[in-house]
Amino acid sequence: MSEHLAAKKGEIAKIVLLPGAPLRAKHIANEFLTDPVCYNTVRNALGYTGTYKGVRISVQGTGMGIPTTLIYAEELINYYGYEVLIRVGTCGGMAPEIKVRDVVLAQSATTDSAIIQNAFGSGIYYAPTADFALLDEAYHIAKSLGINVKVGNIISEDRFYNDEIEREKLIKYNVLGAEMEAAGLYLVAAKYNVKALAVLTISNHIIDGTSTAATERERSFNDMEKVALETAVQSQIEKRSDE
Repeated sequence: MSEHLAAKKGEIAKIVLLPGAPLRAKHIANEFLTDPVCYNTVRNALGYTGTYKGVRISVQGTGMGIPTTLIYAEELINYYGYEVLIRVGTCGGMAPEIKVRDVVLAQSATTDSAIIQNAFGSGIYYAPTADFALLDEAYHIAKSLGINVKVGNIISEDRFYNDEIEREKLIKYNVLGAEMEAAGLYLVAAKYNVKALAVLTISNHIIDGTSTAATERERSFNDMEKVALETAVQSQIEKRSDE
């Protein structure tokens, strides 16, 4: 086991879905996975492993923010050797074309966090991006399912309550929405050369004020979860064909 995960080697699949909310991890496991087994309750960061369409998949709650996401991502990679990381979470819409319940695939993740400077030092502004193969697969899966999907840049913010940030300028530069984890996930995935993607549901619109209830965010964003799971399955089919 690692510092924050109670799982033994082999109890976590090579593909892990990473919701921020632990209760969303429980919902995904119960709603979509066959024979899910809970492997982690440490700090109530619930983790489950089961199968989806015959493919072994885990789902691990990470909590909110880049720091906790980095803890679980680092431990899952270094202790358990997982290869595909797919964040499934909520995002606050900003761009006018974005609507509540839209699915957004984060092609890249701008951030106001210091993680880039801490990793590279001053003078380099590294751009954390998704794995293209996962992104491309997820986009075509979403379109085939008739899901209203958008692809583009999002911002991973360090603060949830952040009234100092220049949102109008971010919108002008085509940032679709704001969340708190993807930039950290993409950075650590690049560091260890594993695949990562953030599949997000617009839970509220920061500019126009439309929103969804907290219970709905935990339990009813099935479009996002379906896209993530189908993408995970396809990634394994393609891996086997390459071997």
